[in-house]
Amino acid sequence: MFEQRDFSFIYRYFTAEKQESLLFLIVGIIAVMLAVVFWFFVKSNPNFFKGAAIPLLAIGLIQMVVGYSVYSRTDKQKADIAYNIGMEPVSYVKQTELPRMKTVMKNFVIYRWVEIAFIITGLVLIFLFRSNPGKSFWYGFGIALAIQALIMLGADYFAEQRGKVYTNELNKITAD
Repeated sequence: MFEQRDFSFIYRYFTAEKQESLLFLIVGIIAVMLAVVFWFFVKSNPNFFKGAAIPLLAIGLIQMVVGYSVYSRTDKQKADIAYNIGMEPVSYVKQTELPRMKTVMKNFVIYRWVEIAFIITGLVLIFLFRSNPGKSFWYGFGIALAIQALIMLGADYFAEQRGKVYTNELNKITAD
């Protein structure tokens, strides 16, 4: 008798990935637009806003690139993985999908530490230069860096949690 398996976890995982990547893309676009406005158009306290513009631009570009690339590849990736797991569940999961997810999950650890380092750097800059008008560039830089790093950390936290659930579901396939 043929056993019917529930692979809806694949759909849930990749749908959530696509939704978050679209949000990430939008946040990146907003950050880049703010950076342009801060750099070219804000005339009051220009040093503060020029300082803020740099991390907004740099991290905003990363958010845009990552958001777009994940968004654009997700549908095909979801279909390919669902097809391959449907055809050869145990071998495909063991040989392809679990190793891919292991790499993805390792990368989240690296991202987390980089983001925490950016948050700490931003906070140090904020506290060092908040009362020093001559260093408003670094104060603005610190605020924008900390905010952008917090946004990235939050997004990656939720993506990592989804990845854990997805990986657990994949492990169930190999345990059968």
